[in-house]
Amino acid sequence: MKRKQLSLAVHGALAMSFLIGAPALAQDAAKGKDGEQAATPAAQKATTLESVKVTARKREETLQDVPVAVTAFTADSLDKLNIQDLGDLGAQVPNMTIYAARGSNTTITAYIRGVGQSDPLWGVDPGVGLYLDDVYLARPQGALLDVLDVERVEVLRGPQGTLYGKNTIGGAIKYVTRALSPEFNGFGAVTLGNYGQRDFKLGLGGGLGSDTLRARITAASLSRDGFGENIRTGDQVSDKDIKVVRAQLGAYVTDSFDIQFAMDWMKDDSGVRGAKLLAPNTNATANFLFPGLSTWLPLDSRYDVRNGMPNTNYTKVDGASMTVNYRADDNWTLKYVLAKRESDTETNIDFDTLPFPIADVKAFYNDQQVSQELQVNYDGGGRSRGVVGLYSFSGEAGGQVLNNFYGLLFGDTQGKVMTDSIAVYADWTFDVTDKFSIDVGARYTDEDKHAVVLNRSYSDGTFSKQTAVSANFNKTINFKNMSPKVSLDYQITPDIMVYGNASRGFKSGGYNIRAQATAVPRSAEPFKDEQVDSYEIGSKMGLLDQRLFLNLAAFHNKYKDIQLSIFTAYDSNNDGKDDAFFGDFTNAGAATINGLEVEYQWLPTQHWAITGNLAWMDAKFDEYMFKGVNIAKQQAMTNAPDFSGAINLEWRTDLANGGHLSARAGYSYQSKVVATTEIVKDPVTGALASPITQDGYGLVNANVTWRINDAWSLSLAGTNLTNKEYRTTGYNLVSALGVMTGFYGAPRQFSLTARYNF
Repeated sequence: MKRKQLSLAVHGALAMSFLIGAPALAQDAAKGKDGEQAATPAAQKATTLESVKVTARKREETLQDVPVAVTAFTADSLDKLNIQDLGDLGAQVPNMTIYAARGSNTTITAYIRGVGQSDPLWGVDPGVGLYLDDVYLARPQGALLDVLDVERVEVLRGPQGTLYGKNTIGGAIKYVTRALSPEFNGFGAVTLGNYGQRDFKLGLGGGLGSDTLRARITAASLSRDGFGENIRTGDQVSDKDIKVVRAQLGAYVTDSFDIQFAMDWMKDDSGVRGAKLLAPNTNATANFLFPGLSTWLPLDSRYDVRNGMPNTNYTKVDGASMTVNYRADDNWTLKYVLAKRESDTETNIDFDTLPFPIADVKAFYNDQQVSQELQVNYDGGGRSRGVVGLYSFSGEAGGQVLNNFYGLLFGDTQGKVMTDSIAVYADWTFDVTDKFSIDVGARYTDEDKHAVVLNRSYSDGTFSKQTAVSANFNKTINFKNMSPKVSLDYQITPDIMVYGNASRGFKSGGYNIRAQATAVPRSAEPFKDEQVDSYEIGSKMGLLDQRLFLNLAAFHNKYKDIQLSIFTAYDSNNDGKDDAFFGDFTNAGAATINGLEVEYQWLPTQHWAITGNLAWMDAKFDEYMFKGVNIAKQQAMTNAPDFSGAINLEWRTDLANGGHLSARAGYSYQSKVVATTEIVKDPVTGALASPITQDGYGLVNANVTWRINDAWSLSLAGTNLTNKEYRTTGYNLVSALGVMTGFYGAPRQFSLTARYNF
């Protein structure tokens, strides 16, 4: 497709369940530079799909120009889909699973094409990179961002190691906030809903006396009562209490030079999330310590708990950045980004969900990072263009985890992991002919991981009298990697492009900060970096006079040295029986992942839009070494459903008084998925540990939006309308602690939003 036509396919491509439909795209095109709705005839808005700009290759292009599987959402499409935070995107992007991790509202777990990381502990890197305005967010705490005053969100599927770095082995999510404008504008929105939902959002900005100096500030208070309660204490469970502030200041000194400062702050004061006991705790030791425990059956509600731990689940994140843009001439531009971020978290995880201290864990996390990036872009309007860059990252993540098992076994994990990384990269496109282009790129990374670990046992729950040391080490390891990429694309017609690419992504290794070095010396040795070699072919098409976007992708990934966090048993007293457990982190082996993805967006008439996608994935371990035995055939890959997809229908029309009315309904489906990484069968003892799974399920969402005029709009939205019960993750610690619990997605919700634009 021609460059000017490509982007809109973004929306179409994006639309995993792009309820946005044609309206969103058409309405995006009808907006002015500040995003305000312009008075455009309905026929013009609805007859073709318009283009959307993306920066997937760190230079501005339309989506269909990019020979990569990319899904993009504009601010308008996010509103239409009722996307409240990044977790709501899971049903909208092919082969992506994303949700709140463990007991937190704002800790992110993300997988793309079967590649990711579910352990949010320090020293463990994510497998999907998250970027806030070009700044990489290294830790998952506080990273499940609420959608607030955004320009767009881009999701790049597959390894993005060349341009985005070491921890984009599965893909990258780019969260782009609204750009500064010289014209004063803003918005205010109030949302009320069931479960006591009360959301308030405000944003305003513009020139400060001239076009040269511009500013913008955005704030939000997001609150909701709990989906359940602690029936012992009356505390709310799975509630929401989040405050967000963002501020930007820009000096546009000349047409070719500007400098921008940004600050963001977020505090999550929500209580713990509810986890349902999936089976009675029948552990013999537990029954002995707590008579009658087997009568503590699972509760009817999937959100109610009987936790004995405090209802504290706190996260605070703040960050600041400086971005300098300089256009040296018509061909060359430079960008420099300097950023610093910090976060603190306290969380209480009652694994057993019961009043007894069977598996009670209190954790404290802290993190700080400083990153710098220099990009140089070239586009002379000829047959070559590209970007080269230099990136550096320095971070320190640490904390302490206090464990209380049965009220008898007390231990802690504490320490920190320091990361110093530097990388140089280049990505260049050559137009061999008017129709055929080659894109080549590579990134070289040199990284040090320095771990300081001290794990001890104590005599009681005060954690003051030490009885043993299970790990005490101070080690450093270096990782070097070259991640290449080559891509070919051919423009069959002005509206149909085909492409093929091969790329490599990697995620650096490190040390297991939960190591049990005394009983399992191997656990104190470093684990290796993991690597994905990905091969993809695809097509991006704009058909029926740009009324139908159809994007196709097929991929084949070879995934090796897979980093897995698992709870595993070991023999603590040398009697030949596994009678204790610890959190192991190891390279499991290798896997092959194949998949197909279809994204579509169709405007059959002026008033109707049909959008959505279909995805198939076959993810299987080729090798999974456990205690010297390959158990690959017994293991299923985490967060890798065989089938997923969505279909969305939208109807819209202009009203006689100048207003606009739209209604949309969507259905998304996901087949059976394994949500945890426990060992299915211990080949030594024969003990079984079935992973937490979720059978296939579908969700129904809908909303109606009435734009009264250019300023006012009302929107009525409903999610999970059939009130489907579905698990997102959980824990199976039956063999050691008798614990099997699951965390569930949100129930049926309704909300009404009033918004005023000015």
